[in-house]
Parts: sequence; C-alpha cells; structure tokens
Amino acid sequence: MRVDIKDLLFSRGSFTLRGSGTFDAGVHLVSGPVGSGKSTLALLLAELLRPGSGAVRRHGVSSALLLLQFPEHHITCPTVAQEAGSWGLAPEDVLARADLAGRADDDPFHLSRGELKRLTLACTVMRNPDLLMLDEPFSSLDCTAKRKACRMIEERDEGITIIFSHERAVLPRVDTLWEMEGGTLTACGSVPRAIPRWRHAPPYLRYALEEGARPENIRLQDAREAVCRTHG
Repeated sequence: MRVDIKDLLFSRGSFTLRGSGTFDAGVHLVSGPVGSGKSTLALLLAELLRPGSGAVRRHGVSSALLLLQFPEHHITCPTVAQEAGSWGLAPEDVLARADLAGRADDDPFHLSRGELKRLTLACTVMRNPDLLMLDEPFSSLDCTAKRKACRMIEERDEGITIIFSHERAVLPRVDTLWEMEGGTLTACGSVPRAIPRWRHAPPYLRYALEEGARPENIRLQDAREAVCRTHG
C-alpha cells in the first residue's frame, strides 16, 4: 500500500507547488509554516485538485478520506447524532470518542469550533480508510484534546496516515518526516534518523539535540526520555 507522487507541479497565481516522493504504510508528518502549501498538497493527494503536470498514483489503496482544516465544511446533518450516523458509524460510539456525550440532539453548528473538530476528527479516524489525510487536525483543540487526537492517530494499526500541520507543541509518534517550504516538498526521511535534519522541529526537540540526546520519536515525552538517558 503506497501513494507515489512523481514530478508534481501545481500553480495558482504566483504560488507554485513541487514535489516527488512515496507515502507508504505508517504515519507521515508534513510540517511547514502557514502558507507553505500543505493544504494544497493535501487536496492534490486527495485528488480534489489536478496537478498541472506530474502524477499522484495510489497502489493498493481502496479507500481514502481527507479531514479538512475547517470542520464545518464536513457537516451535512441537523443533529450531532445524525452527522455521526451519516459517516456509517454508531452515533453513541462517535460521541464517546469525541467527548460529546449528551450532545446527540444538538445542532452541530451550536458546538464550539473545538467540539466540532473533535466530532469530525473522530468520524474520520473511526472510518479507518486505507489512506487517511488530516489537514491541521490539531487546530482549535486544547492540549487535552490534542493529546487524545494523537492517541487516536497512533492507534491506527495499518494504512497510510498523512498529517499536514504546523503544530509544534503536541505531536504523535510518526514514522516519516516531510517538510513543505515555499511550495517545495522535501523528504527528511524515517524517524528517528531524520530528526536531526528536521528544520521545523519544535523547541523541545531542538533542546534535546543540543544536549546530545537522540530522541526515538518526536513527542515531548520522547525528548524528555532521551535527555534523561543522556544525563542519567
């Protein structure tokens, strides 16, 4: 199971996106600043945009879902329970996963942006597609909800998960790091070897590396454990 992008080129106005590489089974993090092209790449990989040249080719992928950055773009039903059911899921399971127990009859647009994001994220992850693309899945979430989102992502047993995010505080375990800068996609490589090459690494990881530590993954707890081993 993999997604290959070959000499991808997409232009809109003065912005141009370029990239090549392979997204295979596991969790991939595409990091980069706001406006660098992450959302555009997500739309290209989801085949919602067509490249000017190059290609996106899926191999062994029978189902795919893209979680959009703004959760209200997913809503199609008048109640939270109906919205969960429209994804082919048991509403009670979704509401429990999204910490929305007791909100089944609420209008989704009466939820806060964070609550709505928890709802759509839970629905997307619980559908468990072969290819799961998450555009800024941590936006509008508090730290507790971000950590729960990370656990949901980590609990996927198989398939391809691609996270497009500029988050620099709460992150899940990942298998591969990518960077998007000025529209150019660059593969950093597999974790943990790629961590020292990751220019968008959060401050806690940079500190660990400066201390001579070698974190096994990119989470805060990985950095802490690596520093403890170094100074232990």
